[in-house]
Amino acid sequence: MNQDSSVVTLADRLRTDVGRMRAGERLPSSRTLVERHKVSPVTVSRALGLLAAEGLVVTRPGSGTFAADRPAPTPGPADLSWQSVALGDRSVDASGVSWLLMPPPEGTIPLSGGYLHPSLQPLRALAAAGARAVRRPDAWEAPPLNGIAGLRSWFARSVGGDLTAADVLITAGGQQALTSTLRALLPPGAPLLVESPTYLGVLAIARANGLQPVPVPIDSDGVRPNLLAEAFAMTGARVFYCQPTFNNPTGARLTVERRAQVLAVARAAGAFVIEDDFARLLAIEPAPAPMINHDTEGRVVHVAPVTKATSASLRIAAVIARGPVAERIRAIQMVEGFFPARPLQEALLDLVSSPGWSRHLRTVRTALRSRRDAVLTALARELPQLRVDRPAGGPHMWARLPDGIDDVALAESALRAGVLVSAGRPFFPAEPPGPHLRISFGSATSEAELAEGVRRLAQAVSTTS
Repeated sequence: MNQDSSVVTLADRLRTDVGRMRAGERLPSSRTLVERHKVSPVTVSRALGLLAAEGLVVTRPGSGTFAADRPAPTPGPADLSWQSVALGDRSVDASGVSWLLMPPPEGTIPLSGGYLHPSLQPLRALAAAGARAVRRPDAWEAPPLNGIAGLRSWFARSVGGDLTAADVLITAGGQQALTSTLRALLPPGAPLLVESPTYLGVLAIARANGLQPVPVPIDSDGVRPNLLAEAFAMTGARVFYCQPTFNNPTGARLTVERRAQVLAVARAAGAFVIEDDFARLLAIEPAPAPMINHDTEGRVVHVAPVTKATSASLRIAAVIARGPVAERIRAIQMVEGFFPARPLQEALLDLVSSPGWSRHLRTVRTALRSRRDAVLTALARELPQLRVDRPAGGPHMWARLPDGIDDVALAESALRAGVLVSAGRPFFPAEPPGPHLRISFGSATSEAELAEGVRRLAQAVSTTS
């Protein structure tokens, strides 16, 4: 939570004062600080709490607040070079994910990012739901290992078909769900078929766990089943990861016909399909039913996050699976993290059970439609040389740049021009077929800001071409 500016200002002043005091010296009383700095007692209390959390002061009930002992200065930085030998040559590259999670610099318009602008998030409703949840004593008890029953039932109903609460495992967000699922399904060194382009986060998970991502090209109708069959045959892979409903980064929808073909290809290969349904709640136009609804053999492992439609910090998702694979995923989660925090589960259940939840989704979908159309209009005006797909849902669109433009250099130039976009190259598991940009329309403040962002992007293109 962001601290009130008056609290931060007072803490800064007191931090300076404490720096001049001897260890054990008593600070002025709270009443004196209130009068001296013309602030409220609550502000004084919170500012002192910040200093206590930093270890600068110690509060003794009945006696007052005192400057804390200062640790002796260290002679210099420790020599940690030995760790390079002990860690070996395996590395974890989080650069792609960290790029997506970093807030844009001050004054920069975000045409990148997977989370909705705060004005589109149900923050008041979520705060109220969270407040109700944490006040219930039972919310602090350990939850059932699969997740609280009401939330599992809600996910089962939301995904549809013949699913029940028994098929649902509550996880700590979509990224954790994908990590547990991949660890359960594949050993290190195994191939993992993925759409190309695909979600950066799953590529990071796969490589961190020693898996080998294998690209399967997609077009505007989703993954191409004939190429998927060839990839299974050539690699012997046993898992295909996909986002059939509004692929990230392209926004493509896998057609109904191709969904049936993908299941048939997986059946012939004796393989699983991980269906990452991250953006279904952000549908602008109707989307086909989840593939798991047509799966009668337990081939589909369905991942259903809610973070994209709520808040980045509401780290709750569901993994829906049947048979031995479900038991293995549950076992992996228990070994790695026990269970997601129950207060978050209770707060989400409260939120999605309220009458305002459906209103929130309608509001978000209407706003995304207007934002998408505003960006498409601005791109047609400012950058007609770009070939842009019109997404039917989700917060992203995919733009093909003219040949000869370096998309990574363009993204860097755009940042200098004051607009944040994502280069397309990192979304490809192997060499990209051409330069692309992912342009996001959910994170900016307004349609006017989106249009200004496109104008700045056009300036960057003119200087990069």
